[in-house]
Amino acid sequence: MRNFHISGVQFTETDSLIVDLPEMGYHWLSFSRREFEVELNNIQKMLERLYQFEVLELHLLDLLNNQLPSHYDYTSEYDVIIFRRLARGRTESDPSNPGQILHTSSSSGGPPILRRIDTSPIGFLVIDKLIITVHPADCSVRDAFAGKLVSTMTTANTGHNASRLPSNPTDLMLRMIGQVVDGYLDLRKELTRQLDHWQSELINPKTRFNNWSALLDSRLTLHYLDEICEDQRAAIQDWIEALDAWLETDVLSAKDLELIKVRSRDVLEHIERVVHHVTRLEQSSETAVQMHFNIQSNHNNDVMKTLTALTAIFLPLNLITGFFGMNFEHFPFLKNEEGLLLTEIFMLLLAVGLGVYFWLNSYLTTSNTPKLKNK
Repeated sequence: MRNFHISGVQFTETDSLIVDLPEMGYHWLSFSRREFEVELNNIQKMLERLYQFEVLELHLLDLLNNQLPSHYDYTSEYDVIIFRRLARGRTESDPSNPGQILHTSSSSGGPPILRRIDTSPIGFLVIDKLIITVHPADCSVRDAFAGKLVSTMTTANTGHNASRLPSNPTDLMLRMIGQVVDGYLDLRKELTRQLDHWQSELINPKTRFNNWSALLDSRLTLHYLDEICEDQRAAIQDWIEALDAWLETDVLSAKDLELIKVRSRDVLEHIERVVHHVTRLEQSSETAVQMHFNIQSNHNNDVMKTLTALTAIFLPLNLITGFFGMNFEHFPFLKNEEGLLLTEIFMLLLAVGLGVYFWLNSYLTTSNTPKLKNK
């Protein structure tokens, strides 16, 4: 567990639960799922003492569930957001031991980057002067954001960017969600490069592509990512709609409320960019498969066209040889001394003439096939 107290440009950290609400600023309590499960009774007692309410059991189960999709819910006392992260890494929580690191190994094929994308959820419980976050074990998002706060505080203490620290729990939550979304945007370059490799193999007519199971796994993973992004967008849209009912309070000023709405719309715009990118990758993968089969079909058509032309060339030659092979008793041309030479010349001219005709009509040439240039 990590307990952060943020007040203005001050940022302190302890490893114990909150005793009293701060007069200035707010607290950020960060737990792994296992830690949250162990400290659950103490957390409920703390909330009962500070705010005179307890978190509903259904919301507690949501925060402990590491398979839950992104969604938003609320009560009159607090807001709950479950947001699945899209980040590099594959250390999901063990369902039987929430919060414990489970180094999963995947035997599926496909681009390696797709097998290393972690989609574990992060839970946010937002109250007036308190935000509780529940993370997967060994969560890099929390550590990176905490380090960013320390860096921001150091910069602010020097007299620069003093307003960059999150001013309230909601602002902190939106910044963390924005960091989660931007973490996926950072993967776009490598993910695109990996899928471009598959497309090059599919479209190259000189390559015999046999790794269809790996390609299917890649397409299924992209489809799964698309569903996750759609859930993320739906959760943030529900959150933005709920913001319309928020009023100015002692904790949240009109300026802060307006900033929260702007930041929420910015997070939604980033999620829509992710959705657009994943959709484009899916379409590119599907288009590459279709082009692969079109190329194979065109190649087969070229082969059949060439074989048909060669058959058409040799068919009259076979007719001539068959004609001269008939066993007639009287065949004057066979007894001519120049008969063999004339027959060979005629057959050669006939074969060359048919060959030139088929060549001019593109029966003996292959169609142009697309080639991808290396990027």
